[in-house]
Amino acid sequence: MINTIIFDLGAVLIDWNPHYLYQTIFEDEAERHTFLNTVCTPAWNEEQDGGRSLQEATDLLLTQFPEHETAIRAFYGRWTEMLGGPIQGTVDIFSELKATGQLKFYALTNWSSETFPIAQAQYEFLNWFDGIVVSGEEKDRKPFASFYNTLLTRYGVEPAEALFIDDNLRNVKAAEALGIHSVHFTSPDALRTELIQHGLLPAAV
Repeated sequence: MINTIIFDLGAVLIDWNPHYLYQTIFEDEAERHTFLNTVCTPAWNEEQDGGRSLQEATDLLLTQFPEHETAIRAFYGRWTEMLGGPIQGTVDIFSELKATGQLKFYALTNWSSETFPIAQAQYEFLNWFDGIVVSGEEKDRKPFASFYNTLLTRYGVEPAEALFIDDNLRNVKAAEALGIHSVHFTSPDALRTELIQHGLLPAAV
């Protein structure tokens, strides 16, 4: 019996993509991809998710790649331009699940503690959760088991009674290794199908 839903946020409920910003900085698509794959990389960004300060992260890259100063400073200086808005189909599913009154809802997110408050002020549905565990605040992150266990312990969640939803297969497999039922998010429609199969939403008429 599943009584708890644990949502990832970015790319599941919130459309966040650095390309939204950098397509305004680099006219050449190949140059943009090269920058995001070699300078402001996903691995670099994950260190901020894990608690490194934005200032330290920016200074590090400015030392390594001084020729890209403007583009590097834009990553956090213009960070809000990476937000594409809510993924409405998933927000609608969240609303439907919440309306049943039978489930608890938590968020487990890899997110900088310095930028998360911006999103929290912008998206009302982030107030629907019974609790949110932010990696930057905990100085820990997915896919490390310790981060999942922080949520499970803090809120008294039994792994076998929870369903975890994340767009990153690496994070999904880490949750499954802890005994948490998990869904690899690819689209709101596919998520709805999975939730129907779990008996958490009614089948479409």
